[in-house]
Amino acid sequence: MAANYDNSAWFYDNLSRVVFGKALVKASSHFLYLIPPGSRVLIAGGGSGRIIEEISKIHASGLQITYVELSAKMMVLSKKRNATTNTVTYINAPVEDAGLSTAFDVIITPFLLDSLSPAIFDKVFVCLDSLLQVNGVWINTDFQLTGKWWQSLLLKTMFTFFKVMGCVETTQLPFIKESFTTSGYSAVNEQTFFGDFIVSTVYMKK
Repeated sequence: MAANYDNSAWFYDNLSRVVFGKALVKASSHFLYLIPPGSRVLIAGGGSGRIIEEISKIHASGLQITYVELSAKMMVLSKKRNATTNTVTYINAPVEDAGLSTAFDVIITPFLLDSLSPAIFDKVFVCLDSLLQVNGVWINTDFQLTGKWWQSLLLKTMFTFFKVMGCVETTQLPFIKESFTTSGYSAVNEQTFFGDFIVSTVYMKK
């Protein structure tokens, strides 16, 4: 079984609030207002589904959301979220093995890419890229290192903890921004949070 967040599902949200306050939610929801009405939206690695409710605060109806999450226990929590009258299709599988073929208008990856091992990162990135239509929007939120000493210490602590819990297989950040650049994306907006340790970026596919 691939690493996933089953073992931490019951405490993940509470732990994130203790460590980061509201920063994770603020970061992952900051650019949701850019989702066009009536969009086909793919959320990959959405965890406990809080982002569904954040989206529905902006769009109470009209969205076709495909929600893909590897952790079965996180998926149970996600299905309890209030999606208002948006249509949500839940898929409990790795996104690269979910059998998706829809050309999505918007892709959202909240803290997914930074948790992927080098062995799988490229496969997932290529898969997601193939699912986004030209001129589509990709909202990505992840951790980053900007040279502050405490960032490296906190990141190492996080990776070590979640690796022991069986949630991740990696111990270092992948080259996320470089992958978007080399794949022809334009970064059209960006906002940092929690001392620049968290970054949310809006990419447009050319």
